Order: sequence, then structure tokens, then C-alpha cells
Amino acid sequence: MTQITLHVNGRDRVVDPGDPETPLLYVLRDDLALHGPKFGCGHGQCGACAVMVDGQAVRSCMVKAASVKGKITTLEGLGSPEQPSKVQAAFIAEAAAQCGYCTNGMIMTATALLARNPRPNEADIRAALAGNLCRCGSHVRVIAAVLRAAKEG
Repeated sequence: MTQITLHVNGRDRVVDPGDPETPLLYVLRDDLALHGPKFGCGHGQCGACAVMVDGQAVRSCMVKAASVKGKITTLEGLGSPEQPSKVQAAFIAEAAAQCGYCTNGMIMTATALLARNPRPNEADIRAALAGNLCRCGSHVRVIAAVLRAAKEG
């Protein structure tokens, strides 16, 4: 087996994914016990598994762990229950989660959006989140949360 080093949430982590085709999602969840990213569809279509690599939101189910060379940030790396990130705090304030399954992808995608566009309008937010699926229908609150986070900058 081949060990790889991943830079996750500010720390280098050495893992052995076994198969070189192992998706990043499986390494994060199974080897590093990071459960923010969720397995949703396994085809990069729902966004539940989103993480950031060098500030860009990526679908971790579609990326081979061994191919990642940048800095990985998961939901756990954004903030803590005691000190949530501005996006996490806005999601809490706006009650933007219902079942919570999609929340990881929504927060990671919104965080990446605000990093590149600190003052998005509603259309920008809708476009950025278009690939994130939510079966509960919390989109109105999610958009309000992202607008709040942008306003509180």
C-alpha cells in the first residue's frame, strides 16, 4: 500500500488509502473521522460531500485522495461549536438547516463563494448553489444565511 500526506484543516495527515482510486471523501470520513462531508450520490451531483481545496469547493466523492496536492478544508476546519465561522453562524441564525444532510455542501460552497465574491447578490448565490441539492426545501433560508454572512463580512 502507498501512504500519502494530505494537508487537512491546517495539519499534515498521513494516510494509506489502499487503492489509488479511493475517493477523498472515503479517506476523510473513514481514515480521518471527519464527518462533515457526507456521502450523498457518489456522482458529484448533489454537493453533500463538498470540501474546499485551496479555497475552491470540490466534490470529494469525485476526487482521488492520492491526487490532492492542495490545502483541504472540511466543515470541521471552518469553525467550532464555540466559535463558528461567519457562514456557519449565519446558517444557525437563519435556521437554514432542516435535516442537515445537505448543510455541509451548502456551507462549503457558500464559504468558497464569499472568498471570491464577498458581496454576492441573490442571483450570484443562487448560481453558486445551483448544484447543491436539498430535499427539505430549505433554499430560502440558505440564501438568507449567505446574504447575512456577506453583510456581516
